[in-house]
Amino acid sequence: MDWGAQALHEVIGFFGLGALLELVAADGYRALLSAEGAKALLYPVIPFLLVYELARALVQRRFKLEDYRVPFLTLVANRLIGALLSFGMVAACIALFQPYAPFQAEPSWYGLIYGYVVWEFAHFVYHYLAHKVRLLWCLHSTHHAPTAMNLSVNYAHLFLEAPYADIVRTTICILAGVSPPLLLLIMFIDGFWGQFIHLGEHALRDGRLGRLHRWVLTPAHHRVHHARNPLYMDTNFCNLLNIWDRAFGTYQPQREDISIEYGITRPMWPGSFLDAYLGEFVALARDVIAAPGLGNKLRYLLMPPGWSHDGRYKTALESKRDWLAQRQEAA
Repeated sequence: MDWGAQALHEVIGFFGLGALLELVAADGYRALLSAEGAKALLYPVIPFLLVYELARALVQRRFKLEDYRVPFLTLVANRLIGALLSFGMVAACIALFQPYAPFQAEPSWYGLIYGYVVWEFAHFVYHYLAHKVRLLWCLHSTHHAPTAMNLSVNYAHLFLEAPYADIVRTTICILAGVSPPLLLLIMFIDGFWGQFIHLGEHALRDGRLGRLHRWVLTPAHHRVHHARNPLYMDTNFCNLLNIWDRAFGTYQPQREDISIEYGITRPMWPGSFLDAYLGEFVALARDVIAAPGLGNKLRYLLMPPGWSHDGRYKTALESKRDWLAQRQEAA
């Protein structure tokens, strides 16, 4: 095995340079003026921003290995698993559900607006359920396990979460008439923004992006989403447009008087990849085994994280209510 060639391949893959190099090699730099060229230019932006973020942290002597260990170990694990398992969930959902769509919204300015509103709804549904159904939270919790916000958090995902997300989002969009070409365009735009909003304080101290935070979800909004503070938990589920968070009452801007604490509420082994990757499954299994009766065992799978049959724990909603009540009493 040529280790040098393999290392180069991994570097090119990490930075998303493959499509860019292929386009330039085939058609020269004029190819960068096309839609495919624009996509190829955007793909490497997030990885290079991550390197910039790391470099600034090192220069400012604020770099902590534990802030990056779990996301990068998760990236390595997912790449190894992904080499063995290939999920064609998007293609499968398109083939299965497109015949039932009442119409087809094609790529156009009005189609893009319609498609994006539908996509954000689909993303909201997937993301909301990932926080409110404990079994699905086990798939999603790896992404919330890091105790610092930076672009490496983009890589902290359990490998089974993407298929679940693709099934929910693609099915809703296809049934709502979003055509496959339009869906793929939206997925590209949303994928880029979804990575960008993980930009941490090392690279962008004020993540509100000026007046833009009034109209779209910014890094500041997503930092709130990753917080374990009672007021902040289970908020800002959308990715770019905040219309569904506002519609369903889950929109929460960052407050100056509440410093963000990142991570999940369950005690974790500091910097442990295995705990971040599988710890929620272990905790769920313990609760299911200890629960009396089949009904309670099933409820542990389907109820929100923090639910317990004997009241030992608190859900995010209960924690928020208690926190607000304490603030009122203190006032």
